Amino acid sequence: QLQLVESGGGLIQPGGSLRLSCAASGVSLEYFAIGWFRQAPGKEREAVSCIGTRGNTDYADSVQGRFILSRDNAKNTVTLQMNSAKPEDTAVYYCGASDICRRHLSTDDFGSWGQGTQVTVSS
Repeated sequence: QLQLVESGGGLIQPGGSLRLSCAASGVSLEYFAIGWFRQAPGKEREAVSCIGTRGNTDYADSVQGRFILSRDNAKNTVTLQMNSAKPEDTAVYYCGASDICRRHLSTDDFGSWGQGTQVTVSS
């Protein structure tokens, strides 16, 4: 059974960088598309990015050009590099697994969610 664990969250200043990791156990990640979602207080969980099994990536408009998603199947890990962070990036970040990255990323298509990691962007 696939289990995902997020890590790497913390407090960063606006304009700063942070690297989030999604580590898998139980099953090889190579068979799954992995999506990152985030949820701010009082808001619904929203899609951030997705990486397919072939390494193809999609990004939400709000993070395009600032975030970079990559995967290392040998390490069974997906990494979300956050650059040029903004206060509106503050949220709990979650990773989930799916079969493919669909054009419209929805939480309904993902499972095996991790517990999340808190990212706070503030001066």
